[in-house]
Amino acid sequence: MSKLLVDLLKAKDPLFTQALDQLEKASGKKAVDVKLTADIVETFNDRVKQLGLDPVDSTGEEIYAALLNKAKEHDEHLAKQIGGQNIYNVDEMVPLAIDTVNKTKMPRDCWVLKDEVAKNFLRQTPPASIMQRLGYESVDEMLEKENLYEIYGALRFAESEDWLNEFNENYAKITPGDFETREIKIVVMPKDRWGDIAEHFVKKKRHFNTHLKELGVVLVLPSPISEMPGVTTKVLSLIYHYFNEIRLYSAFFKLKQKSNNFGQIIVDTLIADTSDVPLMAGQTIHWRVIQRYYGRLKDEYHPEQFEPHVQPEDLHWRHAEEVLYAVDPELKFWSNLDYVGKMYDGKPLTMNLWDVLFSFANGISYADRYIYHFRESLWNEVFIRYMGQKTLEEQVLQQLDNDSIEPENLG
Repeated sequence: MSKLLVDLLKAKDPLFTQALDQLEKASGKKAVDVKLTADIVETFNDRVKQLGLDPVDSTGEEIYAALLNKAKEHDEHLAKQIGGQNIYNVDEMVPLAIDTVNKTKMPRDCWVLKDEVAKNFLRQTPPASIMQRLGYESVDEMLEKENLYEIYGALRFAESEDWLNEFNENYAKITPGDFETREIKIVVMPKDRWGDIAEHFVKKKRHFNTHLKELGVVLVLPSPISEMPGVTTKVLSLIYHYFNEIRLYSAFFKLKQKSNNFGQIIVDTLIADTSDVPLMAGQTIHWRVIQRYYGRLKDEYHPEQFEPHVQPEDLHWRHAEEVLYAVDPELKFWSNLDYVGKMYDGKPLTMNLWDVLFSFANGISYADRYIYHFRESLWNEVFIRYMGQKTLEEQVLQQLDNDSIEPENLG
């Protein structure tokens, strides 16, 4: 058992060791944790050298400062690559980022709720606050004149918690027939209409992207901040990420369409993100890990048994970073670093692009450095390395054939 993995993950022992033992027995793979640890150490040291530092003599604070500087350097390069002049100016860089996404070759299809079904939900539960804000007395008049996706994008910010709870009950009634395949859309929420409703969200998250999984929409919220370090990499990576997330959940919904409680699964997934699949050794695993695994298979065969529930193209995991590398190859420095880190001063120092980028953009100190995305990625990597193709396919196929199995909460 690797002490480094325990420390990096802040895992509980002996539970962590027992889980690894069970995964070894179930997969037949030995010393996976040892190999993963060696890979992490080797990769970390290699990147430190690329930063111009000595991996033995350098302090965590020195390495952290160098990583932040590298994130700044790459964001500036990316901004200029897509035509930016005032590279921290939000109003200038966001449209350039969206234009770049629109020109990017990548999968865009998703299996999501039909527009008419979404409109009926609003008719059944009228959004009083939004209607008052926009000056409408009837839902039908509002739907005739307004962008449906803007309305849905504003719901979580403009309506009360009680209203949202009542509205969410609509999802429990949906059936697979309420879904269709269409392309993911990017919707920009105009500042003059929605500038105030998401201000708290933007200031807290320090970014202004979110998404509607059930409608296949990536939202760009109005920003109350005119200047933001790292804005280009933030916006591009998050939009690419949400494209992937939407396709991920689209595939999961397809996987569950034969379930008797399909509507409730949708509710649980949208509200609590409980889309986990029971897997080997009594462990549950998030559907995104399965997608990420299949993304590694590239052109390898995908079992025909997945059809028609999940088409092979729905099982391709694409890191947002990988799409960024195609836009600007300079960013390849961050390739395969999402689960790489080392312990310094009692806390992981991560090379995960998002953690480093957000630390840079938000002016986060060394002591308060972000590690959230790193830990999630490392947990995923542990599971992925234990999964052989045959074992994973068998386990997922069991899910397709067993309608009584529901997603379980990792909680």
